[in-house]
Amino acid sequence: MKSYYNCNAEEYIKSTQNIDMTPLWKCFEELLPTGGRILDAGCGSGRDSLHFIKSGYNVSAFDSSYAMADKASALTKIKVRTLSFQKMDYIGEFDGIWACASLLHVPRNEMNDVLLSLHRALAPNGVMYCSFKNRDVDFTDGERSFTCFTVDGLRSLLSGSGLFQIIDIFTSFDWRNECWTNAIVKKATSD
Repeated sequence: MKSYYNCNAEEYIKSTQNIDMTPLWKCFEELLPTGGRILDAGCGSGRDSLHFIKSGYNVSAFDSSYAMADKASALTKIKVRTLSFQKMDYIGEFDGIWACASLLHVPRNEMNDVLLSLHRALAPNGVMYCSFKNRDVDFTDGERSFTCFTVDGLRSLLSGSGLFQIIDIFTSFDWRNECWTNAIVKKATSD
């Protein structure tokens, strides 16, 4: 997985850097405090991190590909960590986590542990956005593996985890007419 993005960083960035994410950014940002702390988890090119920085947020970011992390650092002028979801070590730091088309590379059998780490990384009342390819079956494309969810499948995963309150789950289409399942959730608190 990492080797694909390490070898194809330039091509991937060129194909995704100018995508208009405004509708998705808006539904996420309206739930955040002004100047809040955002973790761009699996930040890729840094496109979304740059938007959040320009919007006045305090942004941290990571990507498992060193090439993508380097490119994102150059674009955003922040230190982007080379880190996988499985090695996340944040505790209660973020008002929001943005995981756009990144969690889909986490193997299904590791997803619950990763969700727990994301939950831990959120501050009380923190929110998370995540997106997955909207398909019934996981698949592999060359070196990349994709974990996919339908709306019902993602709702079941998130509800079943007990870690998040679902704010919204919806579908959207990208520039290739690929359907995506998107979720916005809030950190659940223990009573």
